[in-house]
Amino acid sequence: MIVSQYTIPGIHIRDHLIDVPLDWFANPGGPTIKLFAREAVDPTKRDAELPLLVFLQGGPGGKSPRPTSGGPSWLAEALKSHRVILPDQRGTGRSTRVDGATMQRFVSGEEAGAYLSHFRADSIVADFEHLRKTVFGGAKWQSLGQSYGGFLTLTYLSQASEGLSACYVAGGLASITPSAEEVYRRTYPRVEAKTARYYKRYPDDRDTIGELADFITSNDVRLPDGDQLTVRRLQSIGIDFGMAPGFENIHWLIDEAFATPERDRLSDQFLADVMRMTSYDGNPLFAVMQESIYGHGSGATAWAAQRVRDTLPQFAETTRPLLFTGEMMFPWMFEDIRSLRPFQAGTEALAQRVDHSLLYDRERLAANTVPVSAIIYHDDMYVDASLSLETAGLIGNLEHWVTNEFEHDGIRQSGSVFKRLVKMTQDRGGPLS
Repeated sequence: MIVSQYTIPGIHIRDHLIDVPLDWFANPGGPTIKLFAREAVDPTKRDAELPLLVFLQGGPGGKSPRPTSGGPSWLAEALKSHRVILPDQRGTGRSTRVDGATMQRFVSGEEAGAYLSHFRADSIVADFEHLRKTVFGGAKWQSLGQSYGGFLTLTYLSQASEGLSACYVAGGLASITPSAEEVYRRTYPRVEAKTARYYKRYPDDRDTIGELADFITSNDVRLPDGDQLTVRRLQSIGIDFGMAPGFENIHWLIDEAFATPERDRLSDQFLADVMRMTSYDGNPLFAVMQESIYGHGSGATAWAAQRVRDTLPQFAETTRPLLFTGEMMFPWMFEDIRSLRPFQAGTEALAQRVDHSLLYDRERLAANTVPVSAIIYHDDMYVDASLSLETAGLIGNLEHWVTNEFEHDGIRQSGSVFKRLVKMTQDRGGPLS
């Protein structure tokens, strides 16, 4: 159902809102939630027959980007040739949101965890297939999966490849034999290496960050929302190191951390920025579902990031120079961070869950005929490149491009990435008809 349409500079928008089952698999006739999708097209082609491109947003727990006349860069390139569909994945954006108020409805962690289990990749793919069939006439569409969107792509190819004519993946070729513990064993060294590069670029920050950590340890430092700032929470801002502007973002944050030359108090600006970077108010499912995306079949994820960290003394809060952490979520976050506290019991239940739905079908992926073009970022801090290469060798009709020209957000930084992925498919005969 179109709920509104309008034109912004350079883009005509149609907003769609449909009902989808909360539980596609065990109770498809039961309770429903809303799925929102935004359709974007060049205004001069608003009624033209164009190939459909559905965007599989990164995350997990991410809504689609809000388009502007200037970006993101991949969208500007895509609108030259495609009608672009920007769904808000279930639980995010204008789809039925999952927030603190949602979680307060549940009387037990088991109930909360069971609810959250409906927000994994298989349910997201089922939503998108329903959207394709009911709103867009059932025509095959192309997909662009960025980061976690690549995980979704592999689930889509495993479960509903008949809906796809071509797939483009940017920095998200996940292991199809997923193990959260193995992922973190590989990514902690990548974060450590990124931290070393950061200190090499900004050598004065090594001492400043050490002083900052010592100050936080010795004082009751409060963020504007009342949360206490701890060293372990400060370390978590290193998640930004995997993006193109990450080193600079953190450097300029640290540059104004202290309010006085005597360094006897922290600046309001610094505290506000750290709160914004670490609060998860806008995307709590990113923290909640982070390890659940590696749940596949039997076996609990059981706070794998924390278990691996416990074996790495160099990441201790007392170590100097202080190391940062990356895309890792820890049980303490659901105690220390105001916006995540309502999710604590449900996330704990997810972490201990021993039976997960199957996200990947290895036989179907090996026999895949849908053309897949993927960029693998050699120095990716979040998705281990060697695991991506291993996966690339297990999927039929996939061509990959390995580069260290970009960080994990290359698709957002340059329209040339999307353009090359499309050309890689065109050179092999183009999308399926």
